[in-house]
Amino acid sequence: MARSLSNLAAVPRSLDMKALVEKQRAYFETRVTLPLHWRREQLLALERAARKYEAEILDALKADLSKSPEEAYLTEVGNIYGEIKTALKNVKAWMEPRRGSAPLIIQPARAYQYADPLGVTLIISPWNYPYQLSMAPLIGALAAGCTAVLKPSELSPATSEVLKRMLGEAFPAEVVSVVEGGVEASQALLAERWDLIFFTGGTQVGRVVAEAAARHLTPTVLELGGKSPCIVDRSADLEITARRIAWGKYVNAGQTCVAPDYVLIPPELKGRFVDLLQKAVRSFYGADVSTSGDYGRIVSPRHFERISALAADGQIAFGGERDAPSRYFAPTVITDAPLSSPLMQEEIFGPLLPLVDCPGIDDAIRFVRSRPKPLALYTFARDAAVNERVLTETSSGGAVTNDVCVHFAAEGLPFGGVGESGLGGYHGQASFDAFSHKKSVVKRPFLLDMKLRYPPYGGKLGLLKRFL
Repeated sequence: MARSLSNLAAVPRSLDMKALVEKQRAYFETRVTLPLHWRREQLLALERAARKYEAEILDALKADLSKSPEEAYLTEVGNIYGEIKTALKNVKAWMEPRRGSAPLIIQPARAYQYADPLGVTLIISPWNYPYQLSMAPLIGALAAGCTAVLKPSELSPATSEVLKRMLGEAFPAEVVSVVEGGVEASQALLAERWDLIFFTGGTQVGRVVAEAAARHLTPTVLELGGKSPCIVDRSADLEITARRIAWGKYVNAGQTCVAPDYVLIPPELKGRFVDLLQKAVRSFYGADVSTSGDYGRIVSPRHFERISALAADGQIAFGGERDAPSRYFAPTVITDAPLSSPLMQEEIFGPLLPLVDCPGIDDAIRFVRSRPKPLALYTFARDAAVNERVLTETSSGGAVTNDVCVHFAAEGLPFGGVGESGLGGYHGQASFDAFSHKKSVVKRPFLLDMKLRYPPYGGKLGLLKRFL
């Protein structure tokens, strides 16, 4: 997927891909997906399939990423049930036209916003949360009355295979299809015309997807990433701060888009903070993390090598142990990394946590503002005014005070990035909205046809000013 878009034209279109898209488009054009009962039936079918295949999904996540059943349920499986429940409960209300206002000059009139399904959609999901980040957008697509082709990542093959069987059993191909494969399959899919492309992954590949979509003027939702900072104020409860940051950083072995990417901390607190991070890691995973059933593994040898190279950019305060054959890389804290180093320039996406000396909140805000807008930002302070100032003076896709990552679980809030960290949002109603076109509608009767708006306009300026 990271190949240049210039290669796209050289990739022959797969007749199977083209036929699949045409099949879904023909089905969508029957308008059968519009009624509420169709959408509810699809969501219920998805829920039944998810429950039937739950054990296989947990096994697949263990095979792909060494996730324990508990972590997999906490971070992937459980919240999908919640998303489906929310959609089933609210889809009728989401479908209702939303009332707007009409100016005096066009009265009598009623203004509405209709939610039209966009149509035939492509969902490209990543490997780090391969189940949750496939299913969540699919829920939005079905609730909105769309069809979907899902392309899971080839780097999580066990989960991809279960998704293909599970969704193939639950839905006819014209409603939901799963396409497996690598770069060539993704390129062939991107060469087709879609009504929406929903992509979750890295910024580099996100640009490729956006360029491909632009050829057909296809709207996109891009859920990307970036370097999500933690700002630690002197007033913070340092022990709780360390425990929460350690959890958010090392869950899924650091392979989380909203994981803390670095910590800005006053220099005099750094030594104690390192000790508290190490204490938290021991309490989570024991003295020998490699033997813990709750700690994951790096997804592939290539990513293992990339993380190993990044770890050389500073001083290892603790951790750093690794085993290439098993792709185990210990929770690691790094200090004194040059700000120009790859560790501090690239999204880490692994269990490395750099600490950066930062004397005060002014310096922290300047540091964050000098870099691309992150997907998430975390600020820790007992002083609520400090946290509020950070929220007000920085820009990020989402933010949390005195914790990390938990905003992702808030179904009532849209989740997404800003700038280089993404475009668009989803979860709950935002998922429905992402797969819908908001059509503005004004309804008027034939009575009271006000002549003020019609030429000739001579002498009407005063009246126009009053009405408008």
